[in-house]
Amino acid sequence: MSTIKIQPFDMANYLGSEEEITEYLRQVLEDGDPAELGAALGNIARARGMSQLARDTGLSRESLYKSLSGERAPSSETLFKVMRALGFQLTIQPSVHRPS
Repeated sequence: MSTIKIQPFDMANYLGSEEEITEYLRQVLEDGDPAELGAALGNIARARGMSQLARDTGLSRESLYKSLSGERAPSSETLFKVMRALGFQLTIQPSVHRPS
């Protein structure tokens, strides 16, 4: 009998182009969940290289893995440092579903 090895799903393996990364991040931002945003940035960082992100942000790799795990919402300071280091710019536009 042969054994089948199953690898856990890792979104970082599916972020091969800038277009895929941008669309993924856009969809996560639409959901509005800070922990999910942190996890998405972590996936992107792992796809591009966490060591380089650590150098660019001045944060340790351990701190980045913890902050971007999706288990908790990272601080706004960490989110902005990571987004800037990954080359993203946050823009604001009126929501289609504005509160009344």
